[in-house]
Amino acid sequence: MSLLDVKNLTLGFRSPYGYRYKVVKNIGFELEKGEVLGIVGESGSGKSLTALSILGLLPYPKAFHSASSSVKFNGTELIDNPDIQSFRGKNIGFVFQEPMSSLNPLHTIGKQISEALLVHQKMTPRQARAETIRLLTLTGIANPKRRLKAYPYELSGGQRQRVMIAMAIANKPDILIADEPTTALDVTVAAQILELLLKLKREMGMAIIFISHDLNVIRKIADRVLVMKSGKIIEQGDCKTVFSRPAEKYTRSLIYSSNILKNINNSKSEFVVDAQHLTVKFPLQRNFWGKVVDYLYAVNNVSVKLKKGKTLGLVGESGSGKTTFGMALTGLNKFEGRVLLGGTDIRTVPAKELRKKIQIVFQDPYNSLNPRMNVAEIVGEGIRVHFPVLSKDERLVRIRRVLHEVGLKDEAMSRYPHEFSGGQRQRIAIARALAVEPDILILDEPTSALDVTIAAQILKLLQKIQQERDISYLFISHDMRAIRAVADDVAVMKDGKIVELNAAEKIFSAPRQPYTRQLIYAANLGKRYNAKQRQFYKSVRKEKQ
Repeated sequence: MSLLDVKNLTLGFRSPYGYRYKVVKNIGFELEKGEVLGIVGESGSGKSLTALSILGLLPYPKAFHSASSSVKFNGTELIDNPDIQSFRGKNIGFVFQEPMSSLNPLHTIGKQISEALLVHQKMTPRQARAETIRLLTLTGIANPKRRLKAYPYELSGGQRQRVMIAMAIANKPDILIADEPTTALDVTVAAQILELLLKLKREMGMAIIFISHDLNVIRKIADRVLVMKSGKIIEQGDCKTVFSRPAEKYTRSLIYSSNILKNINNSKSEFVVDAQHLTVKFPLQRNFWGKVVDYLYAVNNVSVKLKKGKTLGLVGESGSGKTTFGMALTGLNKFEGRVLLGGTDIRTVPAKELRKKIQIVFQDPYNSLNPRMNVAEIVGEGIRVHFPVLSKDERLVRIRRVLHEVGLKDEAMSRYPHEFSGGQRQRIAIARALAVEPDILILDEPTSALDVTIAAQILKLLQKIQQERDISYLFISHDMRAIRAVADDVAVMKDGKIVELNAAEKIFSAPRQPYTRQLIYAANLGKRYNAKQRQFYKSVRKEKQ
């Protein structure tokens, strides 16, 4: 008997007007003890909804299953099981895609992790604290004892994701469902997390359902793979077979889309941003009288320049200071040093003018989009502020145009952020930033929540927009593949400092620093394709043409 047996799973939703529509259609698969099952597909294909169905985490009764739908764990039916709560966390752990919306902002991470240990394993508070520290250490959190008292907002996106993983594995479940668990992590920590999951699999016989849009991650960790599209499984099989000899055209397009090349631009350009000795520090410790006696230097004496019409890639591990540096360029973080915008100190530029010139796409779209506004209002807000002379109809034309650019249809305008998948929300965030036609766009992990095909489209779209508008990008990412696809120059950050800065082709072909080589190796960019792989990609190119 399989550990998990899913048969005829059909999932739909009821509209307020009684209309029923299906989003997952009659799928089935099995999961054996100690097996890693990878699920891939585009945003909106039903991957996450399938996983949520297993533990009954959907908004019932708005959500519904067909009468023939069945999800059995060790022979026990989970659908409509009144005792489903006892399986959550203890037998089946879950790592959610967006940790900021899953962690309680009012409680410390130490309390949230230890809660699962106190409830399910009946540990004493002292035992739970010791185990929590061990789990945080396992998942790569620095200074775990100090971090016990930290709140979610005090952690970077990658650190929050590691906390979620620590919570999920705390009770050593039989099955771990990991929904994009490495999305917010830099490549080196992502590699550590994958090794940790595989170690748990070996030592505990734990089975894993691993959902990801990153085909390279799936290739590393999965034994079998399911490919989903439009709520259906279109291909499944042994991981090596699917990746080396995919049967479906859609699967081949997914594999091909994970390899994007940069359009080389060797033209000389003037500098639009010149950051000189920029330092951002935060109070870390105060004495009895409230005077700060210790600082955390998130950005430490950094000097970089951004050229007009070019892309500067900023790469490094979570907590290295990448996002803090980007926030300083927009004036959202206090800093020491100088930031010149077209030769003018940004401290002298009016806030409204600065917001028009520099726009930012935040890392977590779920928390950066107003849940009370629909998409038309979100995208149109900046247009209304910066282009007040436009009529309502002219604003709608602009909104539609920019939504089409990022792959969204007109029907999205009346919907709200919670009605979209993670990847679709990121596209809305990109549309909002592009709508005001900025000179500089700061992209903080813009493709981290996107599946490979949409990520490829977004990267190509950004390249096209850059060529047409002569716009400059600061592209912040832990994804070395994305950096290679878009960057003209690359700055590598570690512990708040720039450890290497050079043209992109030199960074990837001949990195000087061991840390840079480590990042490239972790992303598998140092390997060349063998003859069989080259022949496969050549055939896919012909097929797409």
